[in-house]
Amino acid sequence: MIRSRLFFIKFLARKNLNLIDKNTLQKYDVAGPRYTSYPTVPQWSGEVNSDVYASRLTSFGRNDKTFSLYVHIPFCEQLCYFCACNKVIHAKDEKTGDEFLDNLFKEIDMVVALLQRHKIVRQLHWGGGTPTYLSEAQIQRLFSKIQSVFDIDLQEEVAIEIDPRTVTQNKLQVLRKLGFNRISMGVQDFEKQVQDDINRIQPYEQVAQVYQWCRELKFESVNFDLIYGLPYQTKDTFKKTVDLVVGLRPDRIALYSFAYVPWLSKPQNKFNLDAMPKHDEKLDIFIQSRENLLGHGYQAIAMDHFALTSDAMAKAFNEGTLHRNFMGYTLKPADEYIGVGPSAISFLEKTYIQNTKVLPEYYKWISRGCLPVERGKQLNQDDQIRQWVINSLMCGFKVDKQLFFDRFGYEFEDYFTQEAQHIHDCIEDGLINENPRQIQVTDLGKIFIRNVCMGFDRYLKANDGHQRFSRTV
Repeated sequence: MIRSRLFFIKFLARKNLNLIDKNTLQKYDVAGPRYTSYPTVPQWSGEVNSDVYASRLTSFGRNDKTFSLYVHIPFCEQLCYFCACNKVIHAKDEKTGDEFLDNLFKEIDMVVALLQRHKIVRQLHWGGGTPTYLSEAQIQRLFSKIQSVFDIDLQEEVAIEIDPRTVTQNKLQVLRKLGFNRISMGVQDFEKQVQDDINRIQPYEQVAQVYQWCRELKFESVNFDLIYGLPYQTKDTFKKTVDLVVGLRPDRIALYSFAYVPWLSKPQNKFNLDAMPKHDEKLDIFIQSRENLLGHGYQAIAMDHFALTSDAMAKAFNEGTLHRNFMGYTLKPADEYIGVGPSAISFLEKTYIQNTKVLPEYYKWISRGCLPVERGKQLNQDDQIRQWVINSLMCGFKVDKQLFFDRFGYEFEDYFTQEAQHIHDCIEDGLINENPRQIQVTDLGKIFIRNVCMGFDRYLKANDGHQRFSRTV
């Protein structure tokens, strides 16, 4: 009787996400990776060093492949307590920006010298930190440097992250004139008590003004980042934020679960844990927000993104060309990417490479004429196979078994015999459906997609899951 009742609850949960039972929630509310890479960063090591990176750049320079370029500008004028990104808090200072650019240009020159050719950049993304910490003149100087050594395809996505608290109309005009066509801005939450607690004060009127400037300048796509699970958030208060956001109608909305990782980000220790939404309440906030966005014409894109159907991201998702990397979900105009700046990550020739995260150390490496590599990971065949499966699940919510066979020469069931129990459990819990042709993630499974992927993570199983990640719910 109990078993049949649980089955009925799970059946209802598949039909209505508001009816997720507590047993399912408790089972899957565990720490797990976000899978912006596979293997995940804890598996990387110093075995990938400057020499390995130099070899990969040289090899990459010999082919005609295009690539994506990521530039990390680490500076922020003020500390946001929720943020676990790599950043340097520094008051606005022209000299600081100039010193950084001098070192960044030297790194770019080292990369180009090893490539030995002008390569085509199919996607350009500036992140941070706050890229618009740089002055208008510094932004122009950096863009000109990149244009002088690479061929930027301005018809593809040229994106930058901005802080609506500090960006000016004139700075946006400079960005648009240079060729930037996509803007991403952090909103997080409009509730004053939440903003006070996370130390990020930006009224709705301020964001609306910046958004209006972006529309007047005809940026092709504008993205808002929202975060649920922050202290003092409730269903009612966050609904007000989402209502205000959909009223502005940005092209894309990233609805991120707050990653509570105080062991990585010490400022998060300031938070009152009693003020943070409990796990089931946090899930309720997400489900309510998801339904709100869907009801206002946004399409759910993979794990935590929403886009208007007219936006390129929605089209990429529907066409099966969406990809996921350290820039989040991308349009995948190129399979490989190069990152420059402290903490930036590259992926070339089946190898992950990450720069040192500490700014003075970054400068020290550059002064010695060395690529500032801290760690990385060379993928073996099993890594590549599991990376493909996890990316398929994260980006398309399915695994095509025929495509798997065509690509790797193995029958899916034969290769993943040890994962058969995990697949069975996911079917039983209503997270996936399986047939001889494919695995398809259900609506319920989309909520727990990280958990579905974790079952295919060989390293996670080898370590019995004893690694420190944010929780999946």
